[in-house]
Amino acid sequence: MKEEKVRKMVREGYAKIAKAESCCCPSEVTQKIGYTKGELKSVPEGATLSLGCGNPVALASLKEGETVVDLGSGGGLDCFLAAKKVGEKGHVIGVDMTPEMVDKARDNLRKSKHKNVEFRLGEIENLPVADNTADAIISNCVINLSPNKERVFKEAFRVLKTGGRMMISDIVLLKELPDGIKKSVQAYINCVSGAVKKDKYTKLIEEAGFREVKIVEETQFPIDAVVDDPTAKAIMKESNIPSENVKELANSIASIKVHGIKPK
Repeated sequence: MKEEKVRKMVREGYAKIAKAESCCCPSEVTQKIGYTKGELKSVPEGATLSLGCGNPVALASLKEGETVVDLGSGGGLDCFLAAKKVGEKGHVIGVDMTPEMVDKARDNLRKSKHKNVEFRLGEIENLPVADNTADAIISNCVINLSPNKERVFKEAFRVLKTGGRMMISDIVLLKELPDGIKKSVQAYINCVSGAVKKDKYTKLIEEAGFREVKIVEETQFPIDAVVDDPTAKAIMKESNIPSENVKELANSIASIKVHGIKPK
């Protein structure tokens, strides 16, 4: 699938999510990915559109006064949580390529009291952020959607300050997916068929220049969540995957949290 076709497909899919105000990833899974009830209640209503596959803010060790860039910021959930950690002297920049999602995030920002957050329209392969801007980069189940992950990590490296760190949550493969899933539009939009093997994912990060690259947490998707979730059912139906193969599919996918440093 050509890069521009993939971007168009993902952009259109997430525009629908923004308008429908529904989550992109399995609903039962998103309840087990690290967000507390207090955190979810503390952000503007509508900010939790894309809960993703993990909570990078929880592991990013953000400090007062730091600048944070969120790749694929969606409705703004992680940006609002990061804003509280970096305080009034800090700054949070959310980047998303879907105009409808950026509009939604900006609307959520207007509802909030945050003065240290902004949302920019742009592709994560070509970040609208200057060199050496960020102390930390976070991302939540978005890079797997990119058709050019190598470019994403190089861009992340570029905008980080020397000594800056990247902490991301994402979906990776433990083994190859069935062909039906790989070709599924619904699966791509829902964080599955764009994923790559775990070893390849970390290698791309290292090749971009990051050091001390390590997976700090790995979790397989609960099979019951995959079986019962409406989104997962839609993927199975579109891809013509028999229900007896669901277990094999679930065992092929993992959620990871990855950490890397831009060396001094």
